[in-house]
Amino acid sequence: MLELKSGWRELAEKSLRGELLTMEEGLSVLESDDDELLAVMHAAFKVRKHYFGKKVKLNLIINAKSGLCPEDCGYCSQSIVSDAPISKYPLLEKDVLLEGARQALDMKVGTYCIVASGRGPTDRELDQVIEAVKEIKSNMPLKICACLGILKEEQAARLKEAGVDRYNHNLNTSASHFEQITTTHTYDDRVQTVEKVKASGMSPCSGCIVGMGESNREIVEIAYALRELDADSIPVNFLNSIPGTPLENQHELNPRKALKVLALMRFICPTKEIRIAGGREVNLRTLQPMGLYAANSIFVGDYLTTKGQEATEDHRMIEDLGFEIELCAL
Repeated sequence: MLELKSGWRELAEKSLRGELLTMEEGLSVLESDDDELLAVMHAAFKVRKHYFGKKVKLNLIINAKSGLCPEDCGYCSQSIVSDAPISKYPLLEKDVLLEGARQALDMKVGTYCIVASGRGPTDRELDQVIEAVKEIKSNMPLKICACLGILKEEQAARLKEAGVDRYNHNLNTSASHFEQITTTHTYDDRVQTVEKVKASGMSPCSGCIVGMGESNREIVEIAYALRELDADSIPVNFLNSIPGTPLENQHELNPRKALKVLALMRFICPTKEIRIAGGREVNLRTLQPMGLYAANSIFVGDYLTTKGQEATEDHRMIEDLGFEIELCAL
């Protein structure tokens, strides 16, 4: 077995004790020499294996409402400031959402994610989602995650009552960098929605997008914030620079940096589900399998307006690693 150098071993042990890495330690992960990459990932795997073994959770997104969004998020092809040529449609009918759930089962997915663009759901949209969720939960062994934007307390309570297991609302970036990305709502708006989710009894899911011009220090800051928020699931997105969006020319990541970000998230949030999310294929490229030495969850299939690799390729990747798909796991 690869022998860990004392510095990386100490970080892994500190994480396993539940102690928070210092800013300097966090920066040391992100700024480590590429020659140290295997040692960094091995240290992250020590923490990942302690809590999750070699199991991998699979998640599938359905883009339940596309475009038509009044928010100005610079990374998003569905925002009001985007000229990206995407499909735009209102909330999908129940039958389409049910068919997506059946496809999730066929793909060995445990958590089915219903995602809708917009600032937040209207009462009519919420009713539609709730009707579909009730039928899915009655007939299929799936966990349901909803991502519908900013929530009111009563909306969160209704989703919980309907059987929604988890609600996603990403912080996206650090508080200090937030206004560089979005101005139509605030960082605190996002934190407050996650707090309402927690109060309702749904499992909170909140993560980040890396590669939007933030500094390494700000990447450590968002990792700290997600730990403080106590999100059960942390999707780590890597910017997919979509033509027609304000960030279309932002190309600052490489596969090695993406892996170091995943390792950092594992060290700082050791007990949480760390999910490799959007931008996995275009940023990790041939190093995708290595990401699972830190993360224990991935999205399979397509994302919102961009394509993912075939689910069979993801299944093969997990098998080739000697890892195991965890069925119906929240």
